[in-house]
Amino acid sequence: MTVSFSSNELAALLGRSAWFRSAPGALQTQLIEAGRVERLAAGQRLFSRGDADDGLYCVLDGLMRIGAAGSAGKEALLAVIEPVNWFGEIALFDNRPRTHDAYAERDTALFHVPRAALAALLERMPAWWHVFGLLLTQKLRLAFDAIEEAALLPAAQRVARRLLLMAGGYGEPGALRRVLKVPQEDLAMMLALSRQTINQVLKQFEAQGALKLGYAEIEIADVRKLGALADLEIVGPLSSPH
Repeated sequence: MTVSFSSNELAALLGRSAWFRSAPGALQTQLIEAGRVERLAAGQRLFSRGDADDGLYCVLDGLMRIGAAGSAGKEALLAVIEPVNWFGEIALFDNRPRTHDAYAERDTALFHVPRAALAALLERMPAWWHVFGLLLTQKLRLAFDAIEEAALLPAAQRVARRLLLMAGGYGEPGALRRVLKVPQEDLAMMLALSRQTINQVLKQFEAQGALKLGYAEIEIADVRKLGALADLEIVGPLSSPH
C-alpha cells in the first residue's frame, strides 16, 4: 500500500533524522523526489535475508524488527528500528543480497528510495557517496560497541546501555524517548540474555528508581540514574516524555 505525503510533510518528518539534516540540501531534495512512502501491516515482511537489494528505507511511523531465524526456528533479534531511523544501506555499497530479515512489529510507515534511483543519483554526484558512508559507519560503530560490551560488561550494565541507546534513537542527537515500546522478551533476544535475567535486572532498576515497567513497555523514570547504572555520564537538557 502506498500513501501520499506532500514534499513539505516529508521534509518535516525526515528532518527529524540527524543524518538527513546533515546531508547537503540538494541531496535532501532529490531523495524526497526519488522516494515514496509505503505502509506495512503489523507482522508484514519487508525483505528476507538473501533478497536482492531494493533500496534504502527510513521508518516514519511504527516499528521495524531486524533479525534472522536459524535452521531450528530460533530468532536472533539484532535491533528494533523506530522513527526516524534509516536502514538498508549496506547493500547500497556492495550490491549484494540483504544480510537480515526485516518486518513490521506493528503498522508501520516507511520512506523508500529505490536502488535504481539511488544508483542514478550517485552516478551524477559521486561526492555524495561520502554522505551515505557516514550512515554506514555510524552503524558500524554501534556494532563494534555491542560486540565489546557483550564480551566485557556484566548483564546489568549491558541492559542499561542498550536502553539508553534505544531511547536516544541509536545515536540520534536530540530529544530523548522516555517510553520504549519493547517487550522484555525482545530485549533479551537483542542482548542474547535469558528472559529471566532481563526481568531480574529491570526489576532491580525499577526498585532503584531508574525505570517504570509496564505491559510491553519500559519507561525511563530517571535518565541520570540509568546512566549511572550504565556507567555513562548523561549531560544536556532532557526532553519531556513522548
